[in-house]
Amino acid sequence: MAEDKNLSDDLEDMIGSAKEGAKKAAHKASDFAEDAKEKASDFADEAKEAAKDFANDAKQVLSDGKNVAIIAHITIIGWVIALVMNNGEKKSEYGSFYIRQVLGLGLCLLLLGFIPVVGWLLSLVILVLWVMSLLGALSGEKKLTPILGSYFQDWFKSL
Repeated sequence: MAEDKNLSDDLEDMIGSAKEGAKKAAHKASDFAEDAKEKASDFADEAKEAAKDFANDAKQVLSDGKNVAIIAHITIIGWVIALVMNNGEKKSEYGSFYIRQVLGLGLCLLLLGFIPVVGWLLSLVILVLWVMSLLGALSGEKKLTPILGSYFQDWFKSL
């Protein structure tokens, strides 16, 4: 009987130890869950802030007119797209400047194409002026096309 009592006491001690271990494990698990929840919340806040910053940067890029100026240099379709993008409340002087420059260069190129030999050679000069204009648009500066740039700005000031 004494042995049964000792076994019973040992069993109760083991059960008590198991209960304490389970309580400690539950406490650690709840601490871990709280930490994970806190870290997830911090991560979500940081992600929201990063998304806001990205959205603001994207709005800034689209509103500065540089994209419009670059798009205007890419074929006639690009010029039309740039013209549409630059209308309304988002109209920028920078975009309008290069829309006028490219329109003038395009018209010169078209007119010179009808003159044999000399016109074709001068078309190469227009191509060089177009590249210079594109480089100006990429640099973010308003650079007039040599010789004709001021005329283009005057003739097409309604754009």
